[in-house]
Amino acid sequence: MIEDLDVFAVVVEQSSLNQASRLLNLSQPALSRKVAKLEEQLGVSLFNRNGKRLELTAIGRLTYTFALEQRQQQLRFLQSLNRYKSEEQTTVTFGASLTTLQTTMPPLVRSFTEKHPYAEVKLITGKTHEIVNDIRDKKADIGIVASSIHESGLVCVPLFDDHLELVIPKAHPLADKKQPGMQHLQGLPMIMFSKGTWYRKLIDDVFHRYMVMPDLRMEIDSFEAIVRLLPICMAAALLPRSYIGEQLLSSNELVSLHIPELEQTRRTTCLIYNEAADLGTAARQWIADTTAGFKSRKPMIRDANIRVEDNPPLLENEQLPAERDHNFGLN
Repeated sequence: MIEDLDVFAVVVEQSSLNQASRLLNLSQPALSRKVAKLEEQLGVSLFNRNGKRLELTAIGRLTYTFALEQRQQQLRFLQSLNRYKSEEQTTVTFGASLTTLQTTMPPLVRSFTEKHPYAEVKLITGKTHEIVNDIRDKKADIGIVASSIHESGLVCVPLFDDHLELVIPKAHPLADKKQPGMQHLQGLPMIMFSKGTWYRKLIDDVFHRYMVMPDLRMEIDSFEAIVRLLPICMAAALLPRSYIGEQLLSSNELVSLHIPELEQTRRTTCLIYNEAADLGTAARQWIADTTAGFKSRKPMIRDANIRVEDNPPLLENEQLPAERDHNFGLN
């Protein structure tokens, strides 16, 4: 039917079976049969025939509009098909630790697929050391992890720094405090990450350094659960700034407060890849574009100005060894 619709559109545009037959390189009887076949398939009359003159019926005008739409859609498809055939067929495997999966990765993957719409994108997740192993073993091409990596053979490109901030309900007594300090966390009812996670280690270290002992109400592994429980329990939490979007705060009736001492919990999110890997042109160009993009936004990057407007991810449940491996040290 698609071919017959195209023939019908040519007849309408030429306003003559004779002229359309010459344009289509068809005999006039063959062209008449195609139009009649289309009318039979649709069960309607597309033309009013007054002698040699053809006048479109109301349904004929509707059919002509549809035929034009089909012609444009076919053209777009053929153009996409040609681009697909001409573009280098690429498969890129990204690796991300769970703490970066729902925040840093989506816009980065989107920027890649927009420039390479026919590339096959794979994504693997795991703990930071697992992603590093995958990059080293060439099971993944590019990794995004929330740590600085110093390992021979791997290239580590810092993207942005992140640190913890105090998050409390809008109705909390500290909400109006203009310059809160660590002393305000003493005895403060708090919901904290579970032991064994990197963020809990950061929090415990900074509390020990400033001799702060909060009133620990709950230990939870889920960012989303912590955020939702804060207003219910009228408690506070220390959350990474990069996860605290304006929409997230407003939709949960929360506010974030900056405490200067918490900048000591800074972590650097980095892009890593194996310098010996046989990366394709698309992957290498994406690395260059991403690196340049973050460098051009340096003032914002240093403040971890990557915001999450939707539900935050689950924590990366990394069990800490007795002595921290220097390759996965926190900044």
